[in-house]
Amino acid sequence: MIDKTYESLQAAVAGIPDGATIMIGGFGNAGMPAALIDALIEQGARELTIVNNNAGNGDTGLAALLKAKRVRKIICSFPRQADSWVFDELYRSGQIELELTPQGNLAERIRAAGAGIGGFFTPTGYGTLLAEGKETRLINGRHYVLESPIHADFALIKALKGDRWGNLVYRKTARNFGPIMAMAAKCAIAQVSEIVPLGELDPENIVTPGIFVQRVVLQENKA
Repeated sequence: MIDKTYESLQAAVAGIPDGATIMIGGFGNAGMPAALIDALIEQGARELTIVNNNAGNGDTGLAALLKAKRVRKIICSFPRQADSWVFDELYRSGQIELELTPQGNLAERIRAAGAGIGGFFTPTGYGTLLAEGKETRLINGRHYVLESPIHADFALIKALKGDRWGNLVYRKTARNFGPIMAMAAKCAIAQVSEIVPLGELDPENIVTPGIFVQRVVLQENKA
């Protein structure tokens, strides 16, 4: 019997090693798997490379992981905003490495990894510092930059509901990066607000099929 559910958040993140590359879903706080991040902080893995849309808000969630100084490098599209003081302090003091990538490129690099694509050409970033050291090509009179896929060891994502096979549905914009991150990681871990019996999810509404998810855990604090 296939059963990918885990009894606790701690059990779900067990085995994540130092130096792992981890994708974390969310667009700001929307869809951010805060409970899994807290469990990862408690677990203690260090020297992590984090792939996320931004670099944390305030002092909780991803920002708390940064504040605990568990992150060596972050790959994101939007590192600075009014409440990104944790990242700002770490970056200005040379304690964290930043790989900046435009948001569309970030999404496509993640999607390319999940789809098995070796790279893609995009006009975004051509002629800027972001294109330094990358292959460029003139295609139909327009300049393009070659971007590489982003693979991960783990993905931490948040969904509304899941079943024991790992099939997931999301709530509105909380869907954001979750589906492509699950495809691009060797091990996708999903925190869900509800685990439903097998067959209860309408197949037409399942966004992330269970084949892309290895661990499902019930969110202990739904606040």
